[in-house]
Parts: sequence; structure tokens; C-alpha cells
Amino acid sequence: MANEHKSTRREFLQAATLGAGLFISGEQVGCAQAWGGRSQRAPLAILPGNPSIQHNINRCRFCGHCREFCQSVTNVFGQVVPPGEDACIRCGQCTHFCRMLSEKYHFPAAAAAIADPEKIVVASTSPAIRVSLGEMYKLAPGTNVEEKIVGALKQLGVDHVLDTTFSADLTIMEEASELIHRLETRVANLPMFTSCCPGWVRYAKLFYPTLLPNISTTKSPILMQGALVKTYFAQKMGIEPARIVHVALTPCTAKKGEILLAEMNAAGISHGNPEMRDVDIALTCREIAYLLDGGKVDFLQARDASYSSLMGQGSGAGMIFGNTGGVMEAALRTAYKLLNGTNPPAEFLTFRPVRGWSSVRQANVDLGKCKLNVAVVHGIGRVPPLLEALRTGERKFDFIEVMACPGGCIGGGGQPNAGKEAEKVKQQRINALYQRDAGHEIRLSCDNPQIKAIYDEFLGKPLGEKSEKLLHVTRT
Repeated sequence: MANEHKSTRREFLQAATLGAGLFISGEQVGCAQAWGGRSQRAPLAILPGNPSIQHNINRCRFCGHCREFCQSVTNVFGQVVPPGEDACIRCGQCTHFCRMLSEKYHFPAAAAAIADPEKIVVASTSPAIRVSLGEMYKLAPGTNVEEKIVGALKQLGVDHVLDTTFSADLTIMEEASELIHRLETRVANLPMFTSCCPGWVRYAKLFYPTLLPNISTTKSPILMQGALVKTYFAQKMGIEPARIVHVALTPCTAKKGEILLAEMNAAGISHGNPEMRDVDIALTCREIAYLLDGGKVDFLQARDASYSSLMGQGSGAGMIFGNTGGVMEAALRTAYKLLNGTNPPAEFLTFRPVRGWSSVRQANVDLGKCKLNVAVVHGIGRVPPLLEALRTGERKFDFIEVMACPGGCIGGGGQPNAGKEAEKVKQQRINALYQRDAGHEIRLSCDNPQIKAIYDEFLGKPLGEKSEKLLHVTRT
């Protein structure tokens, strides 16, 4: 296993043994005060209550480079925030920049749940990790280890392994329907922004709160998956929802905070138990390797296995959710079919205007019954110029995808660190997901038979009463 894995694993074991010594403790304080004058270039202040990221101050050199990175690259540190908040958007990009910062480790909690015979552990894997987890085992970037992940988790003792690509398709059904509704009625704010990236949603809440009504009300795929695991899946499988521990396996550190937000307990509310969370534990891609390592599972030798037959199938469109531009492309494919009743033209299946690495990409899209101006932006530091152009009227768009991390989810803060080869590695991951899409029999989210079944059997229709309760949130 890579040296990074072993080193981080040792750090965790030390922290678990010695207690909270690894983390910042005490009251919320400013950087200079927190470090007692040890350096004029104080490090980034990762506060004790941060649900996603921790700071190993015992090994920190107090150089302040992480602060400079957050301020100049992600454009976050130092901005004014509402009372009671800190400026961190929990994207975790700083964990790639400095080894003294890491995700908060929750894989021991997952291990404990797996070991508990009273618990039913359901794991859901995000699209992006299947082309990156192999890097923790020295496989080439972009290597698809989907079946190996399922087999290793089953060997570890996970009861059911589902594919979050299923709920990526579900997100598209709801989001594309919402976009069409906004366009047709003009009763809601345009442009509409995508909502799957929790780093972006938190960024907007902290620094551009007037934009919140413009953000889609659809939950991210992970949260949709959680709400349905403890309702639809539990009902179909005959499982008591309270026994389920739902673990989301994700490329993202911000998901650790997202699962704790209000309204992320829709399943619990439906069962009369609001303390029940839709997702109980969110693990990064790196943590999956630590979890398997702790359980003595040899990943490379694990027997290949397939996802559950229920909530275990996604389309090619759902697969490319992991890429910058992927959500936009997937939404446009389904929006075209919902509007016209026919499959989109072939160019929609390789929609090059929204693909690529440029920080901001835009396109004019003919959806038959209407035409849209769309934009894609990745890297949260690139967002303010776009928002300023919208404010001044220099640019006008109907639909905008924002991903906080460079490359989208494939470049998430919880992914294996690619070091100096980062852009090349991310492009290899991106290409691998596009190849999976191109070779997939089902290319549109709305054509996924499992998506059709869940609407027929349980949800009713997109934007319907049950869908609104389980799959949407308010934006205030």
C-alpha cells in the first residue's frame, strides 16, 4: 500500500490512543492568538467544531502556507462570514496541499457498526471513487475497481453494497424537472445552479446568500440515496429502518458536514423518528482503504462482486456525475427527452462544449422546445468573477453547474493525493468515467429501469408530494 496510506493510518492510531491531542482544542480564537506567537505566519485555523477537516498541530511547522493556499487559490480564507460561522467550506483541498491537515476520521465508527450483529450496514459508493481508489494500492489512475470495491466491502462484512450512481440518476430526474418547471413558469429564480456539491452550496450560503433561491432544491445524490435506503430499500428488503447504518463512500470531505445539516433526516421524519439521519457516516476514498486495512482485507486479492439488484444500477449519465461538466451533460440529456418525448440528438451523448479543463465553459443549447445558455465552472476560486458578470448583466445564463474542487468530484478533497501530477491524474480519472458512459447500454438517467420502478412503486413522479418530502430541501 502507498506510503501515504501507512503514514496517515499511523497518525490515526496515535490520535485514537492519545485522545484529542491530535486536534485543536479550546475556544474559537484567531490564528495568531491560537498559535501563541510561535510564528508570524500562522497556519490555517481549522476549528474544533469543523465536521470535515482536522489539523495535526503536533507536527505542524506553523509556516502559514495552508492559509495562503486557501486565500489565494480557493478564495475563501479571510472573507467575512455570518456570526457563529467560520470561512471553511470543507472542500478539503487543503488536505492535498499539506499533510498536517486531513479529513476527520470516521472509519472506526463504520468498523464498529460492521462488527455489531444488531446493525445492518448498507454502503453506497459514489461514481468517482471507482476510478481512484485503486491508486491507494498503486494501480494506475483511472483504473476501474468497481467490482473489487463491492467484493472487498462484502468480505469486510458490509451487508448490502449499493451504487450511488442510481441516485445520481434520480437527482437528474428531479433537477431536470425543476429546471423545466422554472423555465416554463418563470415563477422561480434563474439562472438555476446545481446543488450536488456541498462545498459550493456552503460557499453560496456564507458569501452569496441572496443566491440561495437560485440553487436547485434537489438534495445531492448521497442524501437522496440515504433517504431512500431507510424508506424504499428498507421496505422492499423487510429491514427495520432503525437497524440500518448507512455509510456513504465518497470522494468528498464536505459530505461529512452535509450529512449533519437540517432536513437531512427525511426518512426519520417519515418514520416518526427525527433523530434518525438519512446518512449515518460519510467516508472519504482514502478512508475506505484505511477501513479495509484495519479489517485485514487484501483489496487486490478480494473477489469481484456486483452491486445489489435494488438501488444498484446507474446509467452512463449518472456515472459522469464525478466529472466537471458531467451533471450539466446528464441533465441536458434528460431535459431534452422530458421536453420532447424523444431521445436527444447524438451530440448530446458527447456534449463537448461542457467537457474539458477550462475553468469556465459555456454553451448555447437547443432543447427543441426552448434554447438555453448554460455554464460550467470548477474550482471555487473561479466562481466570483462569474457571479460578478451575472450581477452586472455582462453574462446571462439559464443553468449553471458549479463544482468546488478542480475537475469536479474526481478531484475531491477526500481522493488520493496525486501530488505534482495532479492535473494529469485527474484527467485520467475523468477519461475513465467518460469511457464507462460511452460503453454503457443506458445513456440517459430517465431510461434507467430502476429509476422508472422507484417512481412507479414508491415516489409517484418527479417533484411530486413524496419526492418533495424525501428528495428536496428549502434554500434559505
